[in-house]
Amino acid sequence: MRLLLLFSLIAGLPAAAETVVATRTIRAQEIIGPDAVRGDAGGNTGVKLDDIIGMEARVALYPGRPILTAHVMPPALIARNQIVELVFETGGLRITSEARALDRGAVGERIRVMNIASHVNLFGTVSPDGSVHVSQ
Repeated sequence: MRLLLLFSLIAGLPAAAETVVATRTIRAQEIIGPDAVRGDAGGNTGVKLDDIIGMEARVALYPGRPILTAHVMPPALIARNQIVELVFETGGLRITSEARALDRGAVGERIRVMNIASHVNLFGTVSPDGSVHVSQ
């Protein structure tokens, strides 16, 4: 009985939900600034304003339309065709080489790179310093 009473009290409370919408057109691959978005009352996309600011748009975002988590990603640190440092570390051994990025990538993402010296394609993880670490 108490559980039913508690549930009816909770269900009767108004939901305080917020939807994040674009205030202007945001192009794909553009970093979203605080002037480009605002929080609107009503609706619930599960996205907070603080979670969107500083992210990169995956697709074009239009004014007045809600922004979902699928529309944004962390900002890319490495651009396609950029020359990056390729690092392989195991035990006490560290091998570095230059590589060309074949994909765009943010910190922590796996991207394809091509070793410039050997022309071998590898997968590696983007590090905060802009290098790509490969593992076995």
